[in-house]
Amino acid sequence: MAHMQSFQMISEMKEFAGLSAAEQRYIGRSIDVAAQGTSASERWSRTSAEKARIDAQARLYRTLLPAIRAAIPDDIDLDASAELIASLVTLTAFDLGEEKLTSFTSYRFLYERLLGGAVRPWLASAFLAAAGLPYLHPATRKALLRSITEDDATAPGWSHREPSFIPEWVEKVPVAVF
Repeated sequence: MAHMQSFQMISEMKEFAGLSAAEQRYIGRSIDVAAQGTSASERWSRTSAEKARIDAQARLYRTLLPAIRAAIPDDIDLDASAELIASLVTLTAFDLGEEKLTSFTSYRFLYERLLGGAVRPWLASAFLAAAGLPYLHPATRKALLRSITEDDATAPGWSHREPSFIPEWVEKVPVAVF
């Protein structure tokens, strides 16, 4: 069992390493914002504009993440999805609108960590709905929609296992010159 968990963690670490630096930074920031709220802006913001965006993200996460977690249904019945999908698309649209998550892979990686493994069946639908919204620049919409594979969109089933690798902030270590 421990061997399987180690393999899963290494696989998730490789997946994270394959994302762009901007995607990795946004994922780390978003996980911190979900955990720490507006205080995460002190760690992650480099400008006043970025601080304002992180604070907006924290307000939205504080409102929507608990509601989405509570609304994730046990089955994939259409009636069960009504409460979930609108909030999930709204949150997804915000994160895609930040233009740091440039693919379904980076989006899925983040949302599995924000919401848990049970949300997997709903991620492709929320991503496609949000990526198609007209408030995104047409080039952004095009790139996002092209990033989801046929297998991602038409998976016959989804695992509900929880992610095992959660990226964390690493403080810069000063380099000593000898």
